[in-house]
Amino acid sequence: MKSVQAQKVLEKRCAAVLAKEEASLARLQEKRDVAVVAISNTLKKNKYVRLESESVDVDSEILIMDKKPLDAVASECEVIGVKTLFDNGDVKLLSNPQLAKLCEEMDAAGLHIFISENRKNLASIKEEIPIALKASGDPGGLVLDSLHGFYTSEGSNLDRKKDSNLLGLRRTCIMLMECFSVLLANLDVTTVSKVISKDVKNRAKVIAQEWKPKLDDLDLDASNGNSLEAHAFLQLVATFDIDSDFAHEDLSKLIPMVCRRHQTADLCRYLGLSDKMPGVIDVLVNNGRHIDAVNLAFAFELTEQFCPVTLLKSYLAEAIKVHSTVKSGNSSPTAQNDVSERELSALKAVTKCIEDHKLETQYPLDPLQKRILQLEKAKADKKQATEVVKPQSKRPRANGVVAGYGPRNTNTTTTTDKNLYAARYAPPTQYMYYPGPSENHVHAFLGPTSYNMAPNHGTYFGNGFQYQASYLH
Repeated sequence: MKSVQAQKVLEKRCAAVLAKEEASLARLQEKRDVAVVAISNTLKKNKYVRLESESVDVDSEILIMDKKPLDAVASECEVIGVKTLFDNGDVKLLSNPQLAKLCEEMDAAGLHIFISENRKNLASIKEEIPIALKASGDPGGLVLDSLHGFYTSEGSNLDRKKDSNLLGLRRTCIMLMECFSVLLANLDVTTVSKVISKDVKNRAKVIAQEWKPKLDDLDLDASNGNSLEAHAFLQLVATFDIDSDFAHEDLSKLIPMVCRRHQTADLCRYLGLSDKMPGVIDVLVNNGRHIDAVNLAFAFELTEQFCPVTLLKSYLAEAIKVHSTVKSGNSSPTAQNDVSERELSALKAVTKCIEDHKLETQYPLDPLQKRILQLEKAKADKKQATEVVKPQSKRPRANGVVAGYGPRNTNTTTTTDKNLYAARYAPPTQYMYYPGPSENHVHAFLGPTSYNMAPNHGTYFGNGFQYQASYLH
């Protein structure tokens, strides 16, 4: 009995071994076929290889490849194989097929033009770019190509910031890097390492090293938490995974410059900067940007360390303090208007922050809203008191003389219309024509009135910083 059972066990083991051998042979054959295709394609691209016939033996191909460095062969095979990593079925379903064509042709400039010309459909385009990048043989290289021109060499820094075309280009650069990150997020680690090859990563490092010194000139206050330059740098470092080349301390110093952009929290987490957030919040508070500090405290669950209500009250108290100081002094009406605008902006900013983070139970809105109504009413009353009705300007005649002030016409020749007018309106006595002034003269009091209106200062924090929405897109 034992011998029979042993025989059965051996037979089962032999069958299992045979099955494994067949599976291994099938996998090897599959790999061999892929290698043959890659080698064949590489040979066609190698200008030093001349095939005597279209049908080439695989063994002869391998011998020819021995003449070329193995690193170069591996690099070329890697690039060729990138497209085969993706399932391109979804590329054919794009509602913007032009995107896939531009990616396939590695046309970075064409991508910029296409996005610029179709900004009305930017939402749908942004959703399809990660899919369209699959059509590219080197999606990482294409995205890096698209960064060309982010910094221009001509004109002053101020002129460049005013250039709407440059701002649009920079936003597009950031969007393309974000879309590439979306593509990478849906790939496994092995595939990501093939898509971001060593050459692509080195290129990204070079660009980052060129951009880093330019950020030293950025002003924390002037950036107002919405710096495209700082955002692009952080996005480049995160997308191409080159954060190890830069100290986290240096990266965290850029966060206050981008804290109002909605991608900031995710970028900080990806770059491993979460532990640096307490220091960043301290910087914001010290610079009077309490609203941004509250938003980051909620984003990184630091509300116990940085009490939102305390920060908001401190911010508002500073705004009211400045207002009281100006009112008690001998300041000009314009300065008083400016400070009132700042207090009003601060009140509105605090109100919005309370509503966004649902802090009404801890910080009631009624007193704030009453003060807002009071300031807005005072503002409207001042505007109404300074308004003066502007007199209507005289309609010029065809000869350029203002009606009512030019010389009267003393010509005795009259038209039919004039005769009718005279017959109807002429007094019983003879009508005398008196010549008017020889010059076209308008008295000074009839000229345009100058208004003493307060300039539009936009919305500001209580300490003079301009306030925008919590996050900007």
